[in-house]
Amino acid sequence: RAAMADPALSRVPDVQIDGDGVFKYVLVRVRGAGAPAKDVVRGHSWAEYHADLFERTAEELARHGLSCECLGGGRLSHRPEERKIHVYGYSVGFGRADHAVTTEKLKAEYPDYEITWADEGY
Repeated sequence: RAAMADPALSRVPDVQIDGDGVFKYVLVRVRGAGAPAKDVVRGHSWAEYHADLFERTAEELARHGLSCECLGGGRLSHRPEERKIHVYGYSVGFGRADHAVTTEKLKAEYPDYEITWADEGY
């Protein structure tokens, strides 16, 4: 896989989300040295705005020599007691993330969860 050509890029977790609750998330394309890139999901309840998530992610990645762009945002409903995550909504500032991509990333990280998505809702 081309994304693994850059060791700094390979160390970036595909998914970092809060363990419980409803919160905003962003889908971010991370680029390493040269052309490799991968998409990552970041979602946390501390973020008042999608831009807060993206800015913190960009700062963390920059420390490792990586650049990124925000592909869009939405919301996550994470219910660990039910082993369910629902992906929905959009970001006013960044637009709607491709929830299908986000869902695939989450399924890889939470293989025993039921993970669903919808374009409806905010």
